[in-house]
Amino acid sequence: MHLLNRKTNVVAIADGTIHEISAYPDEAISKKMLGDGFFIEPTGELICSPIDGKVVMIFPTAHVVVVQNREYEILVHIGIDTVKMGGKGIHALVKQGDRVKAGDPLVKLDLDVIKASPEVKAISTAVIFISADKQVNVNNPGAMVKAGQSNIVSVK
Repeated sequence: MHLLNRKTNVVAIADGTIHEISAYPDEAISKKMLGDGFFIEPTGELICSPIDGKVVMIFPTAHVVVVQNREYEILVHIGIDTVKMGGKGIHALVKQGDRVKAGDPLVKLDLDVIKASPEVKAISTAVIFISADKQVNVNNPGAMVKAGQSNIVSVK
């Protein structure tokens, strides 16, 4: 197979339950204002890269990481109102400019700290394709997935 014809493998960013983006508990994301995607209700402490690529942006609070390659630019958004925690409970494991492989850890969560925060409405973690008009379909909505697991979505 020629390298230019190879499709990017998109993997699960965390252990947890995978869902269609339309079920995300925040209107801006569920209505696909930033782009199509999916989300995972994480059960583990690591949030991983969905693709091989480069970390092109990470918020100081580490609740948003953007990974890009030639095919996709993907925004990973951790939780709803986690930004209000000022970075507590979310620890960056990468920095802007780092190269990552699909499944490499990006962020470590302290779930106890996050869940105890009155500001945080949900820990649902969205994976949004922001680079182009992509259609994303979850292969098995509601299924349990493992971080790094492939064949979770189809992207057109």
